[in-house]
Amino acid sequence: MTEFRNRLVKMGRHLRRWPSRGITCYRLYERDIPAVPLVVDRYEKCLHIAEFARPHNRTEFEHARWLKVMCDTAAEALDTDPALVFCKLRDRQRGASQYRRLDLARREFVVSEGGLKFLVNLSDFVDTGLFLDHRCTRNMVRKLAPGTRFLNLFGYTGSFSVYAAAGGAVETTTVDLSKTYVQWGKKNFLLNDLHGPTHRWVQEDAMRFVNSLDDRSQYDLVVVDPPTFSNSKRTEGDWQVQRDHGALLSKVVRHLSPGGIILFSSNFRKFQLEIDGLKGIQVREISRQTVPEDFRNRRIHRCWRIEKGGTG
Repeated sequence: MTEFRNRLVKMGRHLRRWPSRGITCYRLYERDIPAVPLVVDRYEKCLHIAEFARPHNRTEFEHARWLKVMCDTAAEALDTDPALVFCKLRDRQRGASQYRRLDLARREFVVSEGGLKFLVNLSDFVDTGLFLDHRCTRNMVRKLAPGTRFLNLFGYTGSFSVYAAAGGAVETTTVDLSKTYVQWGKKNFLLNDLHGPTHRWVQEDAMRFVNSLDDRSQYDLVVVDPPTFSNSKRTEGDWQVQRDHGALLSKVVRHLSPGGIILFSSNFRKFQLEIDGLKGIQVREISRQTVPEDFRNRRIHRCWRIEKGGTG
């Protein structure tokens, strides 16, 4: 416990100036100490603590008591109200677990990032609604967005789309299979005073959506950030990122304008990009630019920039 506390105090001091840089949500601790396999993120005045499932010899009661001690220690070390510390168990994603609701408390907060506002739910879902490891990628989207037609596949709560719209995209299309996340994304747009028919929301499977596009549908900037695995009664089959990404990207490229860019990301540790059959594109891995410096795990995700050649 003492080592855990000291590590949090050290990181809290190291990152104390980040809010003055406009970064109020960031990672403080990521399984730095083997005996304390937790991840601690700050969401402004709140702490979000994730415990990753692993074998241990504690009874259920003993483990619950240990976890409470760790949460209380984090609250004290980081000068946070214990009522604003949220703890969740993360297991390996199976099926539609990324959509699984854990609670009905609806402890929702509006946080800021890059001058934009986002709704996070720190109590009810496995994930909070804002993936902190893509902070740099979102800023990259904003810089690339002016004048573009933007497509966001596996759009989750639409944070990439918010950045694109705020950055000057002439239109945005956000696609996600979950009604919950589509509605959540719409709330994020309203928080940032983003309105109008040029911002389109589609509750649909990403592959089915791309298959439905006609030849006139063209995009200049596309973000594809899929889960490792998912399934749903609303889809014909399951999604496996290693198996299915090549087919999806080949279809997306057909609807990419000359000079258009796809930012593709995966957090599957064993992932290998396989798009050798695609012609007329340039591919460059940009993970070093997209993983934020507060993430000790530099392989929290991998990201590629895929650009279509030609001038039309």
